[in-house]
Amino acid sequence: MRVAFNLVLDSQPDLTVVGEAGDGAEAVRLARRSRPDVVLMDVRMPGMDGIEATTRIITARPETKVLILTTFDLDEYAFAGLRAGASGFLIKNARPEELLAAIRTVASGDAVVSPRVTRRLLETCAHQLPTADKPTDDRLGRLTAREREILTEVGKGKSNAEIATDLHLAEATVKTHLGRVLVKLELRDRVQAVVFAYETRLVTPS
Repeated sequence: MRVAFNLVLDSQPDLTVVGEAGDGAEAVRLARRSRPDVVLMDVRMPGMDGIEATTRIITARPETKVLILTTFDLDEYAFAGLRAGASGFLIKNARPEELLAAIRTVASGDAVVSPRVTRRLLETCAHQLPTADKPTDDRLGRLTAREREILTEVGKGKSNAEIATDLHLAEATVKTHLGRVLVKLELRDRVQAVVFAYETRLVTPS
């Protein structure tokens, strides 16, 4: 798998492979040394798994983006990866053009998982979500009523265009509100916003 990824990535003038690791511990060491913009992280590895490695890499260097690699689009570990700070997940058998697009997308600061796919993942992994009696996150109090409404709609898996139609707003206005939500809640991207909406029970699994 790593050989195949190397061939694809090294064929691109704007991408360079700076290291590869066979387990999580080695990935953490390499990330600290080479300071990559993007890490492709398998979750199932010997020793330290990809979730713990993702947590350590992002804690040490928040600007590094992590893409979780999964065998299936609803891998049971993918949700834990998103909670650990990953910018999304990618199917291992993704086409080369999908792989390249995903890497460039997260390198630019965006997420690669569509809202609906993220919601499907969260609903599948509902057993990992907080219990209903868990206190609400205090950060919710930072949001205006409209921003909270936008966050709820994002958590339901709606695109900006769909939210704009449903709430009778301009799409640019929705984008602005979402940007403020991310800043106020100290979230990296839309994926983490969806996770936050589920964790705080603004949205619950169907």
